[in-house]
Amino acid sequence: MKTRPVYISGGVRSPFVKSMTHYAGITTQELMTATLQALVTQMHLEGKIVGDVGLGAVINSALNWDLARECVLGTTLDPHTPAYTLQRACGTSLETTLQLALKISNYQIDTAIAGGVDTNSDVPLSFRRSFAQKMLALRKAKDFKERLKIVASFRPADFKPELPAVVEPRTRLSMGEHCEKMVQEWHISRKEQDELALMSHQRGVAAIEEGFYDDLVFEFMGLKRDTTPRKDTSLEKLAKLKTVFDTTEKGTLTAGNSSPLSDGAAAVFLVCEEYAKEFDSPLLARFVDAQVAAVDFVHGEGLLMAPTIAVSELLKRHHLSLQDFDFYEIHEAFSGQVLCTLKAWESPDYCQRVLKRNEPLGPIDRSKLNVKGGSVALGHPFAATGARIVVNLAKLLHQRGQGRGLISICTAGGMGVAAILEAV
Repeated sequence: MKTRPVYISGGVRSPFVKSMTHYAGITTQELMTATLQALVTQMHLEGKIVGDVGLGAVINSALNWDLARECVLGTTLDPHTPAYTLQRACGTSLETTLQLALKISNYQIDTAIAGGVDTNSDVPLSFRRSFAQKMLALRKAKDFKERLKIVASFRPADFKPELPAVVEPRTRLSMGEHCEKMVQEWHISRKEQDELALMSHQRGVAAIEEGFYDDLVFEFMGLKRDTTPRKDTSLEKLAKLKTVFDTTEKGTLTAGNSSPLSDGAAAVFLVCEEYAKEFDSPLLARFVDAQVAAVDFVHGEGLLMAPTIAVSELLKRHHLSLQDFDFYEIHEAFSGQVLCTLKAWESPDYCQRVLKRNEPLGPIDRSKLNVKGGSVALGHPFAATGARIVVNLAKLLHQRGQGRGLISICTAGGMGVAAILEAV
């Protein structure tokens, strides 16, 4: 098929906040709709038909089964704009960006919006399957006697709601528990993790104070900035925090070196060059390519190591080395995850055995890593992180005027998503 370049033209996000705080009364749909509308206003899309809109949420209610389309209908976009809902865990909005970029590249559409949202403050409650079956049977009961029999079968435990648990169904371990296994395997110390966390906060705070996020974060619920970056933290304070996933002497992951449970939404506007010329839309960066990968974490491979494979495959396809980038945006689900990834790329054994390479990928320049803060500091509303990173990186490349950037995101289910952006 004939293809053409695809560009990031703009993007916005809500302030990211700690869950159960500022957005406690806001629904997932309301938060995503507000973010989508902010992008519509920013890019002057009122009354226009966008080629397609791809949005998603990880913690989502069955009531939001048509989330993306409902969000579109809640904005000033032309209601003839189509939309679909997708979920690839923490890689959700990078995946929608990839899919929609392919549609534009293949001349199917000229414009698209990719995004994601998550708010643990709007957690859907569920009940055990036996309760649901009894309720359905009660509805189908033919007479009072049959209904009374069903009602008599209910037990107190039937009425106990179950909260969504961010654990792997096949291992019953949380992402943090899996990451503890990874850092022990790769011999990543608590100090190394705290140092990376401190760097994330320092760079995030500096970026906010210098105004980097002023045009990327819209005002919502009286907030104009993220609430989680800490200006007052230090290695000494981080070292005093208790471990949260492994409380034995082996544990190293804390609330300080892990991304916080966060609420927020983000969206990015993608265009072809023809549209940009006709409507005078900015071209911040080119979306070059992306790759997904997975690992067999059930049988011992590190749950969050799939990005090492995704990045390696991208590099092979484009004949690039790991050092051929001006910026690295590596999602900080945990400081330990980032450090395991970096160490794996430097390991001759891992690169030969897992990545099928004769030589290790080697180290990266840490001064180019998450230069405006990462998820540990800024927050991690699961499905919003991909779009947040795409917009960050696009702006960095636009400001620099040249070069390329690499995105790496780990996800639940042992998957990873990676992408390359280039300056225009």
